Amino acid sequence: MLARRLALSRPLAARLLPVVAVATTRTFQGAGFPKPPTGPYVYPVYTEEGDPEMNGGYVNPPPEKRQFRDPYADWWDKQGRRNYGEPLNEDDDILGRFSPEEYTWTTSRKGLVMFGTFVLTFSGFCGVVYNLYPDKPAVPRRFPHDGLLEALGGPGGQPALSDRDE
Repeated sequence: MLARRLALSRPLAARLLPVVAVATTRTFQGAGFPKPPTGPYVYPVYTEEGDPEMNGGYVNPPPEKRQFRDPYADWWDKQGRRNYGEPLNEDDDILGRFSPEEYTWTTSRKGLVMFGTFVLTFSGFCGVVYNLYPDKPAVPRRFPHDGLLEALGGPGGQPALSDRDE
């Protein structure tokens, strides 16, 4: 039964396929779409004189990291520190506010002092807790026979059944 349906659908598809292809081409060409390319595509040639810096004539402002802009100025975008319509640098993703900050506020000596202060503070806190921590709340258990030394097979203890000579 499936073979019969496939055999009947082939002539129908062969008759409808050219009609659908012509209708879609006419629809796209009539709606303002460009014609589909018939030959190999020719890419435009860009030169430095015709298109300096290869950015289509876009004004590329000098790179300035947003973290160094005045945070109290009257910005249109307060978080991003930029005004409306201000041209963006081509590396805006690197220069924006959500990129990693540049640490310009410290030197290596100041960093070592801060790290040493942290280590001393942490170890001092651990020492204070160690000295002031209360003892165990329970009394340790006591066992007879010298802490079960003989019962557990210490010197002079009874050997296990498997160790005895039979």
